[in-house]
Amino acid sequence: MNDIRRSILWVVFGFSLILIWDKWQIHNGKQPTFFPASFVNEQAQQAPAAKAADGSLPSATTATAAAGSTPSEAPAPVAQRHVVRTDVFELVFNSEGGALVGATLLKHASGELGTPPFVLLDQSDRRTYVAQTGLIGGAFPTHKTPMTLVPGPTTLADGQDSLAVKFESADVGGVKLVKTYTLHRGRYDIDVAHEVVNTGTQPVTPQLYLQLVRDGGKVETETPFYSTFTGPAIYTEAQKYQKVEFKQIDENKASFEKTSPNGYVAMVQHYFTTAWLLGDGVQRENFARKVDNNLYAVGSITPLAAVAPGQSQKVESRLYVGPQEEKVLERLAPGLELVKDYGWLTILAKPLYWLLEKIYGFVSNWGWSIVLLVVLIKAAFYWLNASAYRSMAKMKAINPRIMEMRERLKNNPQAMQQEMMKMYREEKVNPLGGCFPILIQIPVFIALYWVLLSSVEMRNAPWIGWITDLSTPDPWFVLPAVMTLTTIIQTALNPLPPDPIQAKMMWLMPLVFSVMFFFFPAGLVLYWITNNILTILQQAHINHRMGVPLKVTLPFELFKKK
Repeated sequence: MNDIRRSILWVVFGFSLILIWDKWQIHNGKQPTFFPASFVNEQAQQAPAAKAADGSLPSATTATAAAGSTPSEAPAPVAQRHVVRTDVFELVFNSEGGALVGATLLKHASGELGTPPFVLLDQSDRRTYVAQTGLIGGAFPTHKTPMTLVPGPTTLADGQDSLAVKFESADVGGVKLVKTYTLHRGRYDIDVAHEVVNTGTQPVTPQLYLQLVRDGGKVETETPFYSTFTGPAIYTEAQKYQKVEFKQIDENKASFEKTSPNGYVAMVQHYFTTAWLLGDGVQRENFARKVDNNLYAVGSITPLAAVAPGQSQKVESRLYVGPQEEKVLERLAPGLELVKDYGWLTILAKPLYWLLEKIYGFVSNWGWSIVLLVVLIKAAFYWLNASAYRSMAKMKAINPRIMEMRERLKNNPQAMQQEMMKMYREEKVNPLGGCFPILIQIPVFIALYWVLLSSVEMRNAPWIGWITDLSTPDPWFVLPAVMTLTTIIQTALNPLPPDPIQAKMMWLMPLVFSVMFFFFPAGLVLYWITNNILTILQQAHINHRMGVPLKVTLPFELFKKK
């Protein structure tokens, strides 16, 4: 029965190798061996982004004209770009529709510390990622309508807490649209007010749309060995957090709640997000669609009450453009923190992040916070681990007898199995005793893995010496080397399979897996090293107490045997 545990490990190991190989093939532009369908999606996402972002909207219930249509046949004036600065932003607005077409996050580096600030929104030859709004339901102003910037300051002055930037359209179809962006010191959420003014002689009932348009390209933080979700997300209180893959949009298989009086729409990528937020109780129709080659839109449409001639109506909303800081997102809107995606382990990951943040409050270093958090988790599971390690120690103690018996009865499998079971009964050894306690802990450590991988706080966060960024690989590969060494020591403390081939492969596994860790963020490797060291100490202590001799068969000794 001891082979059952190893068989489980072999299945996990083999499947991991398959996924790694396919990712490596795709990374090098080749057809994957095992999952060729994924290659098509990867190539589509890497296609050049379209230069224009005039995403047409899906038809609303009472819409009579699509957004993106040209309001008149007269030549449109040349669009101008206006730069607005605060202490956290450098924003670029386009006079075409008053759209937000650029956002540089001044407090976040694009790469290592000292590199230029991170650009989240952009409209260039390289990529497209913009926030647009407009009116449908008639020949009204859209995100393609020329708008004029109302004169006023465009830089948040010292001592000033907020800055208002206003755009006005000309009369289009008897309607003028006024957009006011209010930016706040130290904040990434922007208040956006849309005022609809009826300049005609008849009542109008337009609908306001808010959308985020992005190309389907991959984010630069992904590697062949791990990836995070990039794409639209829609949240409603009824259906909660709903991710929409670009591939699902391409295949018209996107599933999400279409109408709701609450929630938000967002574009998500590793560490950062954008989201349109309407007030609770405001009815809206959600959409996610493909608007051009490798160009996608997610947004909401909300109807307005009839606006009489000479009257106006205002709709308040907010636009978030910034990092996935969990506490900040929680304060802004219900469920907004879910854009920091922990997947199905959210119920475990959220308290782990809470504890990690509390530890950081005392030590003020994310690297040492990771170490202390792993120590606390190992302490919580100490007695459960002790049970598993005692079982492993017993297996290691009788391993020489099992190997001798297998050699003696290698031509009689039935007798071998019977004598092995007899030996287990006499020695009171459960071959699966070391497996179940470890399986119970796996979800906790996977959840911690996603906490460390998803937390923007790790970005540009130093630990000690040469580790200046816990979100990037160790530049000197010291941590991956230590990780490999600790895994080898851990393997030496555990009972090896009696079968020589399996024993050799058990030694090869740490070396093969170590390849991945050379590409992993330093914070993840640090967490794994800490876990390994604590495991080694506890296992060695239990082996010593149980009198298990420290006899290690080195890998080269196994491989030189005939």
